[in-house]
Amino acid sequence: MQVETLIIGAGQAGLALSRCLTAAGRTHVVLERGQVGERWRSERWESLRLLTPNWLNRLPGAPALPDPDGYLDRRGVVEHLEAYAAGAPVHARTTVLGVSRRRGGHLVVTDAGDWHARNVVIATGDCDVPRVPAIAEDAPPFLHQLHATGYRRPAQLPEGGVLVVGAGPSGQQIAAELRRAGRDIVLAAGRHARMPRTYRGRDVFAWLHATGQLDDHVDHVPDLSAARRASSFPVSGANGGESLGLDGLAALGVTVTGRLEGFAGDHAHFGDTLPRDVADADRRMVRSLALFDAYISLARVDAAAADRPSAVALGAGPRRLDLRGRVSTVLWATGYRRAYPWLDEPVLDANGELVHRQGVTAVPGLFALGLRFQRTRRSHFLGGVGDDAAQIARAIVARPAGARLERVA
Repeated sequence: MQVETLIIGAGQAGLALSRCLTAAGRTHVVLERGQVGERWRSERWESLRLLTPNWLNRLPGAPALPDPDGYLDRRGVVEHLEAYAAGAPVHARTTVLGVSRRRGGHLVVTDAGDWHARNVVIATGDCDVPRVPAIAEDAPPFLHQLHATGYRRPAQLPEGGVLVVGAGPSGQQIAAELRRAGRDIVLAAGRHARMPRTYRGRDVFAWLHATGQLDDHVDHVPDLSAARRASSFPVSGANGGESLGLDGLAALGVTVTGRLEGFAGDHAHFGDTLPRDVADADRRMVRSLALFDAYISLARVDAAAADRPSAVALGAGPRRLDLRGRVSTVLWATGYRRAYPWLDEPVLDANGELVHRQGVTAVPGLFALGLRFQRTRRSHFLGGVGDDAAQIARAIVARPAGARLERVA
């Protein structure tokens, strides 16, 4: 089977590119290992809502979402993507087994047949493979372990307390949900971010948009590697949108500790950097809020009075915790990595990450889409991938005619 462009992944990135290529009149297919929006179906907890308000979640060529200031839930995201995919050339339940260079293009081997494509776009997303630290192997055998991708609801977990490792948005949201369900929760927090859900009467993403920070470009960021590793804001779309934060979790009764350093016997050991990490998060939050204040003043925006949150007052937290009898589950909210075991082309660095410039790799006709800070700070957002998709579509259209495609037997 031959096609001009083959897109791997039918999430928001792959579907946005499909819409752009359709508008340009270019033939293509989208291969998806599961169903459209598979990760939202099978790798997210039931109560999850997007961090970003609906007005920021518009896909290219799609109508505006209702309730612009609301937050889509997991089911709503799936339905949004399903509607957006209507008419797109999606081949569901098709797993890619190999991608390699061939004369005039690329050979894509799947469990449903082989394709020869002039262009291949890797749109498998930024949240690909769950990252679990090596210290998980040393955990006491009586602990049930799972990554946040495997968490669905509080009742799913064994009875008993839960050690949540990681204080990003997922870790804080899951810790809050479990605590409200009556669980004894210990949250191990390393470097993290802090930001209120609303500031001066508006959602924080409204100020990020107004000040241009969502459009920060890779060419204008002093340290791109650090920008790609930066902690996401721990806010929630639940309950109409709410702030989280370590102080709020502590007020709910969550025990907050420093970074998990390891296990010894039945005990967990934590670092002593919690005060430093908390103070650092506060400093970065204050810097952002000051930028919002400056914009409001200079642009003469009608906004509520400044209402900066107070500094978080937490101690160092326990350094050692006896897990037996208190904790039955360790939930790893420790992020993701990318893995491309099927990719046999020279575009991966020593860490297995794709080497690209704004989605364009050094291999002709091989592109990426949907990665964190691919072009701008919003590149991996549901509503931020559209500009990147349009750019990749233009690059595909602009490619000069090459060698004749080989026919795959």
